[in-house]
This record gives sequence, C-alpha cells and structure tokens, in this order.
Amino acid sequence: MLNVFTEEIYPAEIEVQNGFINCVKPVKKEFNNLILPGFIDAHIHIESSMLTPSRFAEAVVPRGTTSVVSDPHEIANVMGFDGIKYMINDSNSVPLKVFFTAPSCVPATPFETSGAVLGPEEIEKLLEKEDMVALGEMMNFPGVLGEDPSVMGKIEIAKRLGKPIDGHAPLLSGAELCKYVSAGISTDHECSNVAEVMEKRRLGMKIMLREGSSANNLKDLVPAGGDFIVSDDKHPEDLLVGHVDEMLKKAVQYGLDPIEAVKMVTINPSEHYNLNLGSISPGRAADLVVVDGLRNFDVKKVFIDGKLVSSDGKPEFSVKPAKIGTSLSLTQKKPSDFDIYSRQNYEENKKTKNGETVRVIDVVEGQLFTMESEAGLRIDEGKLMPDTVKDVLKIAVVERYGHNRISNAFVHGFGLKEGAIASSVAHDSHNIIVVGTSSHDMADAVNTVIKSKGGLAAVSNGEYCTLELPVGGLMSTENVSKVSSRLISLHKFVSEMGCKLKSPFMSMSFMALLVIPQLKISDKGLFDVEKFDFVDVIKD
Repeated sequence: MLNVFTEEIYPAEIEVQNGFINCVKPVKKEFNNLILPGFIDAHIHIESSMLTPSRFAEAVVPRGTTSVVSDPHEIANVMGFDGIKYMINDSNSVPLKVFFTAPSCVPATPFETSGAVLGPEEIEKLLEKEDMVALGEMMNFPGVLGEDPSVMGKIEIAKRLGKPIDGHAPLLSGAELCKYVSAGISTDHECSNVAEVMEKRRLGMKIMLREGSSANNLKDLVPAGGDFIVSDDKHPEDLLVGHVDEMLKKAVQYGLDPIEAVKMVTINPSEHYNLNLGSISPGRAADLVVVDGLRNFDVKKVFIDGKLVSSDGKPEFSVKPAKIGTSLSLTQKKPSDFDIYSRQNYEENKKTKNGETVRVIDVVEGQLFTMESEAGLRIDEGKLMPDTVKDVLKIAVVERYGHNRISNAFVHGFGLKEGAIASSVAHDSHNIIVVGTSSHDMADAVNTVIKSKGGLAAVSNGEYCTLELPVGGLMSTENVSKVSSRLISLHKFVSEMGCKLKSPFMSMSFMALLVIPQLKISDKGLFDVEKFDFVDVIKD
C-alpha cells in the first residue's frame, strides 16, 4: 500500500469494519499489486460529461474514482433548485461519493439570461446542507473586486459556515489578485502558464492543475507544481479513455513525482474540503483502489466503503437514471433572425462596393480563452456575409427561457465550409449557441435542437446528425458508450463539413462564457471580458 503521510510503500493488511478502515498493519509478505486511497476529482462539472450523475458514476468508478467534488452550476443556471435536487438524488442512487459545492454565480454575470437566480439567501440554504462542502467557483471576479453586495454576501456566508471558497480568476494579477485572495478565496483552476501559477501560489492559493476535454494545462503547469489534479470538464469519449487514472498517468509522464501526483487526488482534496477520505488510515472511509503500479495506474479493483464496486474495469452496481424535463421555452427560428445588417446606406454601398470591418471572436483550440481579431466582410443587399475562405463564420446565441432574444456576431477558428452546428450546451446560462456558414443553415440547426428538446445538432446539405440531451438540455440518460458513439458520429459529420477542431461542440459552448477573456457572446450581445461590457460587432 501507499502511505500518503510518510510516502512509504510497504506490504500491509487493511482491516475494514462498517465501511471504515479499522486498522492497518504492516506484513512481511510481498504482493504484485498496489493499494491506493480512492481517487478524488476535486473540481468537475458532471453535466459537462453529458451524462447524468449515475451514468457518470458507471463510467468513472471502474477507473478508480471513488469521489468527486462537483459544482452543479450548469444545471443550476438552467433549472435552479430543482436542477440541484435532481443531481443530488440521482447521485445518491450509486456508490460514487458526489460532494457538491453551492453554485456561486447563477447567473454567471448580469450580461446574460439564465433560467434561475441564486442570491445570498439561496446560497445559505444550500451551504447549510451537509453534502455541500464549499462555495462553488467565484467566477464573477469583477464582482469581488468591485465589492458587489450580493457577491460579498455569498462569500461571508461561506466563511461563517466554515466552508472553503473556490476560485476562478483567469490571468488575474497584481493588486487585483491580492484583493481577490484577501476576500477568502482559496483555490484556482484557471491558470494557463507557469508565471500565473507561481504568483497565485506565492499568495497562498491552492492550485488545481487542469486536464479536461477543452482545457489541457497539466503538461505546461507541472513544472510550477500545484495542489490538486482536476478535470473540470470531461466529454464522454474522453471518459472512455480514462478519468483520474488517466490524469495520473499523464502527470507522471510529464515529470511529476508519482507519489506527489497521487496525493494531489487523494489526501490533498480530502483535507481541503474536510472529507473523511483520502488516506489508508484508521477511521477513514474504506475507499480503496488496487492498481498495477505508479506508472500506468491500471485499475484492477475498486472499493467504496469497503464494498467491491468494480472489478477488471466493470462496475459491480446497476444504474437507473432519474428523469426530469428540459426547459426550452422558445419558438422556431427563421433565417432572417440570423442576419447582420451593415451600417452603410444600401444605395451608397451598391455604388462603392465597400465592405464593413467587424470584430471577430478568435478561437484558441485547447483553451477556454479567446482572442479578438477583425475582418473586412462584403455586403449583399445590406447584409454582412460570412467568408468561408478566410474562416470568418457567423455565430449566434438564442435565448431559451421565454424571451426569444437573439444576438449575432462573427467567429474565426471553426473552419466550416458548409452547414451549421448548434447546441443547448453553452456555458454557463446554456442558451442555444450556433455557428454556421449561412443564416438558413443556422436556423435549421437551432430548430433541430428545439425539436429534440435539447442537445447537439449539425446540418449540412439537407443532412442531419444529432445527439439528444433531454435532461435539462445538458445530459443524456444513456450510458457513456452510447453517448460517446453518438458524439463521435457528430464530430465526424462536422469534420466532413470542414471543421478542424478536436471538440467543436465543447469549443463552441465556451464562446458564451463571459468570465473567460477576451471576446465572447451572450444572448444580449458581443462581450469584451476585459472591459466587462458589450461592444459593437461592427467597428467604427
């Protein structure tokens, strides 16, 4: 076994009683396999796996994951308390231990429309619950810096109740970072370079090294060190490859000491979130993982509360996901809803043939942040036209909660040569987001999502490919293999449309995340995160 306190590895006999470790005794016999404490993913949004909590457990427990700390702010932004209750109830039906954080930013900003609002009063009710172990990531860092009463109220409640406060402060530095940390925020998972990690660590923040499906920072940040290894967001096809076990394998390949890596997914998160887990020691929950060693982390058996829950990669428990409705309240869209008109006089433009200069969202593959660029676009009958040659496509967000609001802009990086893709997964308010080569195809893709009552859709030349997500428009009740297979088919279909992105739908979903720099879009307009205000699509 691995002792995470002394960092020793030695043969041992572990006695378990009533789900807890009763005694640990060194023995003289040698064994082939190694027992580790159960793996903990200290920061994940289960909804981003597109699986219900029970289906997620079915996928990750055989990989050695025995606990996760989950921020349910995706479903909370869509369905409020009802969504959070759903996540708790469904997770309680399986052995995986799901500890929740109270979503601090519902909505994430006041510049978008969400399906619910959780103020300080609601946060207090949540944090009083035993299974709420922290205040979820404080994405509204401008609210902290500006001492917004609602934001500060939530932070003070967490402090009073003795719950840690998770952070989210991409590229925040200097005096502003000091103020953010001084508010009592203790973690950050948004670091993208070594200098950022070091500045935050020097101020006492605990750093989560992230290796998710959209943001892969582990390799770059290992030299700076950290406190946890987390996934944040994991797509189903990546879960088929692995979860915490795969992150551990990569961390060791990238040069991290294997015992230190194990501590970052066991004792470290356990102590931070005050969980009675994370070590093989008396009085702790008997959550144990049997692996082949500290290089490949090939999981042989998994125990939760002393009971065998997985053997040879197969779960030893059954899954029956709970069901809940979606919350799409909008009408079918028409192509004209996605037109962007020039400021130029129509007759004057016919004579001069001048184009229009527009702001463009620039996608950075493998990262959540975007850049801003500009492009000159031609005008046809008063409408600004996308340019597939230069890969300047149209992007829009369609509000889904009953107001029928639409905003339109332009994006670079998707590479579509035809058709459109749309999704009801768009962080964090999860309005419908769509990228396309024409207004007609964009309307078609959005209407396909509406007909599916939530999900992902791609349309091209009259052909359709979809993945239905009936649980809040975010999750499927199918197992990981079926969801992954459908998503792989979607990715192949979109690749044939010209897209070069590895995960086009996940990349598209983050185009609406207004708390990650630089240029993003909500249902209310094009948004400059650094200015924290809206900007015009057309440049002066």
